[in-house]
Amino acid sequence: MLANRFISPLDDLIVGFDKALRVVGGVAASSRPNPAAHAVDCELDEREQRHSAGLMRVNHVGEVCAQALYDSQARHAQSPGMRAQFAQAGREEEDHLAWTAQRLTELGSQPSVLNPLWYAGAYAMGTVAAKLGDARSLGFVVETERQVEAHLNSHLDSLPASDARSRAIVEQMRQDEVAHGSAAQALGAEEMPVPVKLAMRAMAKVMTTTAYYL
Repeated sequence: MLANRFISPLDDLIVGFDKALRVVGGVAASSRPNPAAHAVDCELDEREQRHSAGLMRVNHVGEVCAQALYDSQARHAQSPGMRAQFAQAGREEEDHLAWTAQRLTELGSQPSVLNPLWYAGAYAMGTVAAKLGDARSLGFVVETERQVEAHLNSHLDSLPASDARSRAIVEQMRQDEVAHGSAAQALGAEEMPVPVKLAMRAMAKVMTTTAYYL
């Protein structure tokens, strides 16, 4: 009896394609309770509801990208330890994907119609980062999480004060992103060059601005 089942490249490709379809199709399951479960669901006026939905759609896109990034980095990591780290972070990010999708439904809205594009672009970026070596791949994670934390802080400032459910989700996401960045830093992340950081911010700006509406 074989101790480990051999996974062929075709099998691996099929598994990856199936996951991509589930992510962009909005199929996600959380392993932790939704932090909004005990938040008071106050009624929002039309403008507030539209704004909250736009921000949560941006956050959902961010989680679609996170799934693509962590999956690609795990697949191309150079050591089993790195693969396990990226896989664990990806599982935690799936909670965020499920929570934001649920909140979008509650707000009477929907995910970005451009999710396939966001996923493909993020997967390509994660692959490039992983091919540069584990230290640089971890550095990419640190910088990504640093930018995401700033972005979530701005959402906490911008969300309607009465939207306690969205705010609870965003706050838990922020805490998780800080933890992911710290874990990557502790594993020996290499600082990203300034031009790369600026390029990442520019791409994030395009994504967040577009996803708010689409």
